[in-house]
Amino acid sequence: MIVLDEFCASHQVEISFVRSLEEHGLIEIIIVNEILCVPGNELSRLEQIVRLYQELNINPEGIDAINVLLKHIENMQNEITDLRNKLNFYEENQ
Repeated sequence: MIVLDEFCASHQVEISFVRSLEEHGLIEIIIVNEILCVPGNELSRLEQIVRLYQELNINPEGIDAINVLLKHIENMQNEITDLRNKLNFYEENQ
């Protein structure tokens, strides 16, 4: 678990920004002993989002749109890999 206050202080972002990311469904925030935390498996994703926000001035709505597009790209890449594997299989068996 990553304590949200500490993350925000070290990355120089407002807690309200991270809370807005949660409202958009981009990350998960949980409460542990009345302390806001981010699960450790969300850390790299949160850091990526913070970089988009800080370096490119992209708001949470824009980050949400980018996230949807990245998921589509990842799905298409997986589909291409599957199709290549099938093609290779059929070429080898002819």
